[in-house]
Amino acid sequence: MPADSGIAEAASVLRAGGLVAFPTETVYGLGANALDAQAAARIFAAKARPSFDPLISHLADAADLPALVGAVPPAVAALVERFWPGPLTLIVDRPAVIPPIVTSGLDTMAVRVPDEPAARALIAAAGVPVAAPSANRFGQLSPTRAEHVVAGLGDAVDVVLDGGPTRCGIESTIVDARGERPVVLRLGALPVESLVEAIGPVEVRAGSSGQPVAPGTLAAHYAPRTPLRLAGTAEEPGGGGRRGFLAFRERPVAGGWAAVEVLSPDGDLTAAAARLFDALHRLDATGVTEIVAEPVPEVGVGRAINDRLRRAAATWH
Repeated sequence: MPADSGIAEAASVLRAGGLVAFPTETVYGLGANALDAQAAARIFAAKARPSFDPLISHLADAADLPALVGAVPPAVAALVERFWPGPLTLIVDRPAVIPPIVTSGLDTMAVRVPDEPAARALIAAAGVPVAAPSANRFGQLSPTRAEHVVAGLGDAVDVVLDGGPTRCGIESTIVDARGERPVVLRLGALPVESLVEAIGPVEVRAGSSGQPVAPGTLAAHYAPRTPLRLAGTAEEPGGGGRRGFLAFRERPVAGGWAAVEVLSPDGDLTAAAARLFDALHRLDATGVTEIVAEPVPEVGVGRAINDRLRRAAATWH
């Protein structure tokens, strides 16, 4: 249903323990009442998500954070003031009211306030924090349109709010700022450079082996159904089969590709990020036997784009 007219019904579903997919500025989330362990368990079941991968809890307003978790460390408070609402997830100590299933048994919790009016209106109307990973099957491409959610999860979701394509197109940046130096645990839509400008040096520790300490940090993740690999120098379309190419700025000079998607003809990395998963969904639907992806410049949000491509490729290699 339309996001602007379906808030009340969707909020009622959340309060009753149901699942609601809703748009944020990053990707579509699959939401459940974060205070309800059974509702959170439905998220893991619907996504076929392993229980060791924690969820992000979403709040309607930054003022809701201290009300939920109590005292907030100064560095965390500074990031909240500067970047919320927005594509920044922060690690805080888990309050007792949040069931351990939401945090995969960790004593920490990932939390953010989305910069999307429909999302905040839904959370406010529900009156509870909303646990919401991306609204897709675990490990697959994140959804940036409502139709991606329907195609991937079907009737496992009680309500899908359609807010059109998401603005950022990739997930939030995750930061643990509780220690002496903030640590970036997942690269995302908020560039590292913006963090450094606001709070000084940060450590980047994106990636996980074993149990992740933050959502979306497994080495293999964000993958299409079609095998994907990163492009080599002077990539040619040979090698047999029908192959697709994901380009940054320009279509490949060599012909012979069965399908081509260009992320940003003018080289705008923000626009490229917004189109990344949508372009991969389209390539995935063409029936090609392999997707070859061209890396983008390793600056700004380009670092997060390349991070997603490397994780997708790791799924297949």
